Amino acid sequence: MDNKNQIKIFKDQKIRSKWNNEEEEWYFSVIDVVGVLSQSKNPKNYWKVLKHRLKKEGSQVVTNCNHLKMLAPDGKYYKTDVANTEQILRIIQSIPSPNAEPFKRWLAKIGKEHLDEIADPQLAIERAISNYRKKGYSEEWITQRLKTIELRKELTAEWDRAGVEEGLEYAILTDEITKAWSGMTTNQYKQFKDIKKENLRDNMSDVELVLNMLAEVSTTQISKSTNPEGFEESKKIANEGGTVAGNARKDLETRTGESVLTRDNANNPKLLDKNKKIQ
Repeated sequence: MDNKNQIKIFKDQKIRSKWNNEEEEWYFSVIDVVGVLSQSKNPKNYWKVLKHRLKKEGSQVVTNCNHLKMLAPDGKYYKTDVANTEQILRIIQSIPSPNAEPFKRWLAKIGKEHLDEIADPQLAIERAISNYRKKGYSEEWITQRLKTIELRKELTAEWDRAGVEEGLEYAILTDEITKAWSGMTTNQYKQFKDIKKENLRDNMSDVELVLNMLAEVSTTQISKSTNPEGFEESKKIANEGGTVAGNARKDLETRTGESVLTRDNANNPKLLDKNKKIQ
C-alpha cells in the first residue's frame, strides 16, 4: 500500500484516498464519500445505518470493505472504513441523494453501453476510436493501437488453447513478455510512466507500441509452432517472445544512441506531439 495519503476533491469537499501498488486500486474513505453525497451532518452515523441496511439486504460490499489508517482533521491517524472503486460505486447506488443521482445515471449509461457492445462488438471499436480522437491521438497511432488489440486477442486465444487460466496467469505471462522486451514488469513500467489505473498501451509512443506488438506476436508464433501445454511451458515461451523484441530494442538504441522508452504519458501533451511527429 502506498504510504502517501492522497486527497480527492469533490464539490470543494475532501475525500481521503490511498493507492495500493500491488492491487493497482484506489481506496477511498467511505465516510468521506457518504458525507459528500448524503450531505449528512453526521456521516459516521449515516454510514453506520446504511451499513446495517446493506448487511440485511445480503450485500457483500460491507463485508469486503477494508480498514486503513487515514489522517483525521486533528492531525492524527485513525483506522477508517475504505472501499475500492467498484465498492464505492455500489455504496453510491444505495444513497438517496441529489448528489448521488448523476453517478447513478452514469452507471446506468455505462451498463447500457456495455450490454450494447456485447450484442455488437463493433460498437466497442467505434467508441474506442472516438475516445482516442478526443484525447488528441493521431489517426496513424489509433490504427496502430487497434492493431495491438487484434494481436492481443490472438495471443490470449493461443494461451487459452494451451490451457493457461485467464486472470492471474494471463497477468504473469504479460509481465514476462513486458519485462523481456522493456526490462520492466508491467507495474514497473507504469511507475516509470507515472500512471496508475490507466492502460499502459494507451500511454506508449509509436515505437513502444511497435516493440510491444513485436513481443506479443513473436510469443504467439512461437507458441503456435511449439504447442506448449499449461502455464509453465507458456511462461518460457512468453520470455522467448519478449526477448525477440528486447533484442530489437537494444539494437535500435545502440544505433540511435538513445532509449526508446519514454516517461511521457497520455496526460503529457509531449507524448501526443511525438506520436504525430514520428509519422
